[in-house]
Amino acid sequence: MTLATTTSAVRGSVCRQLPLLAAALAVIAVALLGSAPLGWRAGWWHFRFSLLTLLPWAGYFGIAAVVVSVLALLLGRSRIPAWGAALAVLAFVAGGGVVYVPWHYDTVRHTVPAINDITTDTENPPAFVAVASAHTAEGGNPVAYPGAKFADQQRQAYPDVAPLILPLPPAAAFNKALGTAQQMGWKIIAADDAAGRIEASDKTRWFGFTDDIVIRIGASGSGSRIDMRSASRLGRGDFGVNAARIRSYMAALRTAAGSQS
Repeated sequence: MTLATTTSAVRGSVCRQLPLLAAALAVIAVALLGSAPLGWRAGWWHFRFSLLTLLPWAGYFGIAAVVVSVLALLLGRSRIPAWGAALAVLAFVAGGGVVYVPWHYDTVRHTVPAINDITTDTENPPAFVAVASAHTAEGGNPVAYPGAKFADQQRQAYPDVAPLILPLPPAAAFNKALGTAQQMGWKIIAADDAAGRIEASDKTRWFGFTDDIVIRIGASGSGSRIDMRSASRLGRGDFGVNAARIRSYMAALRTAAGSQS
């Protein structure tokens, strides 16, 4: 066997292993990505370990899976069997999908302020009452609104977060507000029609973080003014989740009230 033949055989053997390596890297990436929320939800580790360690490493292994799968398809396209090519494509897709998740969160983190308490009334935000003890449990964030340091950032990042004026008397507006909150799938903690206050909690979809919500209904001329506050129990930033929740709720309530009037 000549040197050229030996080199070609070694190169072919290496190329045939590349799809397997890409697949292994993709499996590790998926496992790390999946264990990030599962471990936190199960109480195995702190959520910061999931966000600051597991998610980045999932991304690194995902990048490695993408690179190796590309090498397998480009360098070994004439040397790997059909199953190897299919495996490399699957590893590319899986690795790319894993990479997207930490990239997306990092992108969002750099486009929204690191605040976790959003309200339609920064001067006189609705107060948490029924959920106060749960909100501060286990070293959670304080229930008191942080004040100007959050309000200034909120106004710059979410200028559209504002009170909603409904052409309904407070009693009717309260019922509409409560019905809409229930339709959102939130857990209703308290509903005090005399005080015009609704308190609820909601969990984020992936990590299951609990956010607390308070809605205040008061008279405004011949109608009602709806104010809302949504705050994260844990963490310094919320990736824009609380502002998005307020937007969604206000839009749903506006639609519900409009369908009645």
